[in-house]
Amino acid sequence: MKAAYYLQTGPPEVLTVGELPTPKPGPTQCLVRVGAADVNPIDTYIRAGLVPATLTFPHIPGCSLAGTVIETGPQVARFKPGDRVWATNLGVAGRPGTLAEFAAVEESLLYPIPPGVRDEDAAALALVGMTAHIGLFRKARLQPGETLLVNGGAGGVGSAVVQMARIAGARVIATAGSDAKVAACRELGAELALNYKTQDLAAAVKAFAPDGLNVWWETSREPDFERAIPLLALRGRMIVMAGRDARPVFPVGPFYTRDATLLGFVLFNAAPHEQRAAAEDMNRWMAEGRLKARIDRILPLSEAATAHRLQEESTIQRSGALAGKIVIKP
Repeated sequence: MKAAYYLQTGPPEVLTVGELPTPKPGPTQCLVRVGAADVNPIDTYIRAGLVPATLTFPHIPGCSLAGTVIETGPQVARFKPGDRVWATNLGVAGRPGTLAEFAAVEESLLYPIPPGVRDEDAAALALVGMTAHIGLFRKARLQPGETLLVNGGAGGVGSAVVQMARIAGARVIATAGSDAKVAACRELGAELALNYKTQDLAAAVKAFAPDGLNVWWETSREPDFERAIPLLALRGRMIVMAGRDARPVFPVGPFYTRDATLLGFVLFNAAPHEQRAAAEDMNRWMAEGRLKARIDRILPLSEAATAHRLQEESTIQRSGALAGKIVIKP
């Protein structure tokens, strides 16, 4: 099979595309013909050697996929050949990734694709949607009527947060770094969308939510706590899910006098039942057309290194070039 892989960690150029043996499904695995896969920041961190990871070389990167089951192991009970499925949490913890024509995936990590949903959309939503769901409902415990701000509402995770928060009955504020991305946030359902480069964020938030924000969702690698915490309501919550090396200033007084809570998490720590609950909601909302993928571009497998470079430039160098997910078509 054709696959994108690397033999050692390093820059995007270590990624090559070539022939690797097609995997054989184990007793509890399904062999999936990959219809679409995604690219995530974590893929680039692992490839660059910035995050400790258990890797067996050649390593195929990629966390998420959508495709069709073509073979099952003898202990698989939920799926059969011909079923369309999606999965995430691949490419980590010793598991091969998704940038290949085929992948052998544990049945426990697979979920059915609802009728009418494209492979590209299911793959693009897999990791970011599950991240948004677990952060909003398990960590922040968002309630109907609360006010949430997502800093970076046009990106992969941010766009899923905007949509799910609206589904949950929250009032949503979204920020973005260009007028085009601000318009996209409004289309996703944000009641107030702001350009954080040109508008007075504090003044606009205070006018919209005089009692403060119940939840601030931070997508940036460099959280600005001095800006965010004064805008929180009493018992407000702040979510951080990026910025492994960040060391920002933290205003202790305004934080504890609000009875505020700072919540951090990574999806890969979520228990299987938590991930399954998220997947079930996501499937229902995708089927209803209420949860939609925000895809920046679709690239062929041959451009895997280009995709990694673009993702790295957008995430680490803050190029602003991406507005949504990169999807790879094997």
